[in-house]
Amino acid sequence: MDWNAIIELDKQLLLVLNGSDSLFIDGLAKTLTAATLWIPLYISLFYLVLKNSDSFMKVLLVLVGAGLCVLIAGSLDDMIVKPMVARWRPTHDNEIGMIVDVVNGYRGGRYGFFSAHASNTFSIAIFFSLLIRSRLLTVSLITWSLVNCWTRMYLGVHYPGDILCGLLWGGIVGVGVWLLYRQIYKRLFASKVFVSTYYTTTGYQLVDVDVVISVLVFTLIYAIMRACFYLYA
Repeated sequence: MDWNAIIELDKQLLLVLNGSDSLFIDGLAKTLTAATLWIPLYISLFYLVLKNSDSFMKVLLVLVGAGLCVLIAGSLDDMIVKPMVARWRPTHDNEIGMIVDVVNGYRGGRYGFFSAHASNTFSIAIFFSLLIRSRLLTVSLITWSLVNCWTRMYLGVHYPGDILCGLLWGGIVGVGVWLLYRQIYKRLFASKVFVSTYYTTTGYQLVDVDVVISVLVFTLIYAIMRACFYLYA
């Protein structure tokens, strides 16, 4: 396997996906990539779990699972993998750094392999998709993760290879944490299967799932509105 050829292809793909001549898209990408933008989503997921759990231990178990996703998928990447691999972000790469299109001077940290944005968001998306079992929520959360991945390449702070590896690791972590969650849940609580037009098969009310979907939609609308200000700034 010719790694040099793969790395070169990775750089060329990044230059295709990076940047544009649109100030609106610049603003949209910069807005969507901010972790603080998605705080309402996290709150709505917590609300969903809290509303549909009949004990503190069940809520705590989900919170521990979500925390493990973030810790294993993202924090270990930032603390161990990135400094160990030490692959420069495109914006800091001596070969292409000067031709990468950046927005408002944003270049990120020094190292970029692999993408913590990709691994974090995808692990959370997979964990909650398996937990709640709503097709609409699954599509929405995976789309949310992929949108975050797009912003990282558009802004030039991650190569496609960084994103792909981040998604792969995030998916493994999400499934692994859910399997651990399921085993602990079975030991502590009686398993139930819900057959109803008002609940998912794991017992989450569809009306509460709709709250999370609505929060995602309104967050996207807010991001679009905020991006419009880049046109007049």
